[in-house]
Amino acid sequence: MMKKRRISASEASLVLFLCQMISALDVPLDLSQPPTITQQSPKDYIVDPRENIVIQCEAKGKPPPSFSWTRNGTHFDIDKDAQVTMKPNSGTLVINIMNGGKAEAYEGVYQCTARNERGAAISNNIVIRPSRSPLWTKEKLEPNQVREGDSLVLHCRPPVGLPPPIIFWMDNAFQRLPQSERVSQGLNGDLYFSNVQPEDTREDYICYARFNHTQTIQQKQPISVKVLSMDSLNDTIAANLSDTDIYGAKPVTERQPVLLTPTGSTSTKVELRGNVLLLECIAAGLPTPAIRWIKEGGELPANRTFLENFKKTLKIIDVSEADSGNYKCIARNTLGSVHHVISVTVKAAPYWITAPRNLVLSPGEDGTLICRANGNPKPSISWLANGVPIAIAPEDPSRKVDGDTIIFSQVQERSSAVYQCNASNEYGYLLANAFVNVLAEPPRILTPPNKLYQVIADSPALLDCAYFGSPKPEIEWFKGVKGSILRGNEYVFHDNGTLEIPVAQKDSTGTYTCVARNELGKIQNEVQLEIKDPTMIIKQPEYKVIQRYGQVSFECIIKHDSTLLPTVIWLKDNEELPDDERFLIGKDNLTIMNVTDKDDGTYTCIVNTTLDSVSASAVLTVVARPNPPFDLELTGQLERSVVLSWIPGDENNSPITNFVIEYEDGLHEPGVWHYQTEVPGTQATVQLKLSPYVNYSFRVIAVNKIGRSQPSEPSEQYLTKSATPDENPANVQGIGSEPDNLVITWESLKGFQSNGPGLQYKVSWRQKDVDDEWTSVIVANVSKYIVSGTPTFVPYEIKVQALNDLGYAPEPSEVIGHSGEDLPMVAPGNVQVYVINSTLAKVHWDPVPLKTVRGHLQGYKVYYWKVQSLSRRSRRHIEKNILTFRGNKTFGMLPGLEPYSSYKLNVRVVNGKGEGPASPDKVFKTPEGVPSSPSFLKITNPTLDSLTLEWGSPTHPNGVLTSYILKFQPINNTHELGPLVELRIPANESSLILKNLNYSTRYKFYFNAQTSVGSGSQITEEAVTIMDEAMASRQVDIATQGWFIGLMCAVALLILILLIVCFIRRNKGGKYPVKEKEDAHADPEIQPMKEDDGTFGEYSDAEDHKPLKKGSRTPSDRTVKKEDSDDSLVDYGEGVNGQFNEDGSFIGQYSGKKEKEPAEGNESSEAPSPVNAMNSFV
Repeated sequence: MMKKRRISASEASLVLFLCQMISALDVPLDLSQPPTITQQSPKDYIVDPRENIVIQCEAKGKPPPSFSWTRNGTHFDIDKDAQVTMKPNSGTLVINIMNGGKAEAYEGVYQCTARNERGAAISNNIVIRPSRSPLWTKEKLEPNQVREGDSLVLHCRPPVGLPPPIIFWMDNAFQRLPQSERVSQGLNGDLYFSNVQPEDTREDYICYARFNHTQTIQQKQPISVKVLSMDSLNDTIAANLSDTDIYGAKPVTERQPVLLTPTGSTSTKVELRGNVLLLECIAAGLPTPAIRWIKEGGELPANRTFLENFKKTLKIIDVSEADSGNYKCIARNTLGSVHHVISVTVKAAPYWITAPRNLVLSPGEDGTLICRANGNPKPSISWLANGVPIAIAPEDPSRKVDGDTIIFSQVQERSSAVYQCNASNEYGYLLANAFVNVLAEPPRILTPPNKLYQVIADSPALLDCAYFGSPKPEIEWFKGVKGSILRGNEYVFHDNGTLEIPVAQKDSTGTYTCVARNELGKIQNEVQLEIKDPTMIIKQPEYKVIQRYGQVSFECIIKHDSTLLPTVIWLKDNEELPDDERFLIGKDNLTIMNVTDKDDGTYTCIVNTTLDSVSASAVLTVVARPNPPFDLELTGQLERSVVLSWIPGDENNSPITNFVIEYEDGLHEPGVWHYQTEVPGTQATVQLKLSPYVNYSFRVIAVNKIGRSQPSEPSEQYLTKSATPDENPANVQGIGSEPDNLVITWESLKGFQSNGPGLQYKVSWRQKDVDDEWTSVIVANVSKYIVSGTPTFVPYEIKVQALNDLGYAPEPSEVIGHSGEDLPMVAPGNVQVYVINSTLAKVHWDPVPLKTVRGHLQGYKVYYWKVQSLSRRSRRHIEKNILTFRGNKTFGMLPGLEPYSSYKLNVRVVNGKGEGPASPDKVFKTPEGVPSSPSFLKITNPTLDSLTLEWGSPTHPNGVLTSYILKFQPINNTHELGPLVELRIPANESSLILKNLNYSTRYKFYFNAQTSVGSGSQITEEAVTIMDEAMASRQVDIATQGWFIGLMCAVALLILILLIVCFIRRNKGGKYPVKEKEDAHADPEIQPMKEDDGTFGEYSDAEDHKPLKKGSRTPSDRTVKKEDSDDSLVDYGEGVNGQFNEDGSFIGQYSGKKEKEPAEGNESSEAPSPVNAMNSFV
């Protein structure tokens, strides 16, 4: 079953589309139909008397209707009036006023009738009235004299115009007079003063009336107002009375409120439904009363209530019957209150509940016309047929009138007519035309064939099938060429034939067929539906905070259907972007260069296609350092304080966190600003503590997260009175510079600390525990005084007091100082040295008497130096070492000594002046230690079974050498270590020949020296014995032959060519032919020999990912990974360890390290061969 529904309010987006489709129910103009009024002038038509009058009346019908007019209820024969014409094919009248006609002559009530063979439609009664803007009547205006504080009303009384004029008050300079709670204009145009003030005196209170229809302004004569103040009244009375008379006007007295308008305690007001209700209360009184509005027994309607004219006018828009009731205004001041109740009644001109609609019927069908209206009072309903009251119209047996309904039964073609419904009450009327058209027509579809609809996915799709037929056709929809009828909840079928797909999906795309059928026939039409992907903003602009003069970008990256062409528009605060080259619009972004404060706002990216529109917004906040504070003011000036206040500058979108207050002392340091204090950013006033005798100026700096503002303009200057100093100098010290003086120093007071002119200092001193009386001297504004002739290093009590021309500062505190120091007199005694080990000793001494120090004891210094090494008996340049021990210590440690050496030391006491005499030198010796490693170890003269070892003695024997220890062991081809052999060698030997060694074998040697304390660190070396002489001879013979050299060069060249081919093939990918040939024909010239048995190994392609076998050639880039090869010259650090005999024969070979070497550093050794030598070369 097809689902039908009405369009709900939630589907507002469809309303316009569906409203357009309602026209599909109209009768096509090629079919016979009664007239329909399509356009007419308003009921109350006020015209400009200087222009032609155009009274509109347009209608449609088949055949085209003819037009006639009535004026004031009688036929208006336009042919008899040369000033009146009717437009061709129209009923619109044009009354020619500009060519001699007078608008007043054509005032009246006009009605248009459009008629054809099927009926007659009539227009509303159109009342024509020319607008009027009469002049003010001449009147003599007396000046208004009123006492200060009294109320006053200046009457405007504008001339009666059509429509009523707009009233406003201005002065002679055409400037609007200022209005307030005290002075305001009423709804009637009068100017009300709740109480007059002296500033209200003027002679040019002018009321203006503006008539909008005629675009004219009329002016009333100026009104003069003179306010008599109490002072002027007293002067006037005094001038007319004798000195003995008692006179004097009363001062301005306060008065409780009195209503100026409306008068009395109650009034009534009638307003029509849908209009604007305006209620007014204006009161006199001193102080000026405040107005408040309430509704008795209810609340003022929310969202429709507005208070205007300083709350003196209550405005309620779109009033309804529910707004009827009592409204109370209350005027109140400090002396009392007054109120007024306005009883409001809301009446209603007629308004439609159901207006009659055109009715199309086929012969024999039934139908109804319904006309229902409401109003207050309830309107009466009357029917007309073709413009004639239905009671006197020709009878129609198919028609029956039942109050607000006409019932039609078994209609025939002669039943076609136009019916008028008139609903009227005392406040107005409604007139509606509705025709009954009897037709027999097969279905027709008015929607163009194959119309294409494009819809965004997940949006409603509305497919139009505008139709007509009589009887009314039934509509069915199909999808596809052979599709079945559409049914189900996923579709909505509207009465006007429209198919709605509430949520269109991609699979909704296709061809849809609309079929219309009635008893007279059937017709169908196809339309196409395409579903498009929605436009989306996948990267929306984001909130940005940017500093002034910076650069900012907003992104707007979109995704859209490929068949739609989007356009991107940027708005600022919902308006077009400023025409400024700083705004750069890119494909996906908006960039603003050199940002200013004006750029602050909301930026919106709007993406439009022909089918949809999306937008996204972001706020740009431009921040900057705050503007400087201004209007600095000093109040509450006291001797030691003042209140500073200021007005903060603009914070520039970053809240002010604090204010910094600085001051300038114009008396002592003009032009120099000092920090005074700071206060939170919410505070704009501060009480500042002041010092005497300072000429203060203040300035304020605002601080936010961005930085500090510029300083404010300086405040006015404030000079404080002089006073005695509040404080004395700080940091008083007494330190002698010579043994017989005392230097007293202090920090001078700053200029503002002096508290007055003539700053000086009183310096006082006395020897502690010796003098009873103080010695004092007054000095100028300096910071030092020297007392001469003092004993050496004795304590003094010292004080320094500030004074100025007004007196002394408070009594200062005393400090202890000392006269000058001298060098200590005696050396420390009983110096003892205790040797702890071969590198560390401890020294002790007795402290010197404090009296002999003659100064501040700073500590003791120990001088020590090495005299000689006991093992070498040789002297060297003496370098003295110094260690300082702070305070009154009596011992210390001497680290870093050399073993088996002779040292001397002495000790001295130290004070602030310097060092005292040295104690007698003390000699001590360090014991033996272990020696350092031998200076070198060389292995020479290798033979088949012997090696010669040579070495040097340790650089630091650190004692008497007792012997050398030699350890050695062989290393086989697999880097395994053989048995370890140890030999002890006398200390006086420097070489050794090792015999009975294996030929062609590598040995590792470990060598160190010993003293009686123990063994020192060792050094290691490796060497190889040579092979047997026959093999060596053959090697020499082959290696020195020309043919062998040529063969090796050819092999090297061939390998180079193969490497180039391999490199090219590897770049192309896959294995190369050379590899296959090598697998099939093992060529000894190019295949490497295996390490184990001398057979040839496998040649591997790099792309086979196989590790290189032992003995295989290195890649073309000459690098071998450690895990890929066991043979490497690089791993030995110094390269080939082999040597050549005197005849040039090669007796050594290279050897690579294993991936993990043994702890002893095992290395392999193998017999040399020419092939291996060439492999290592390649």
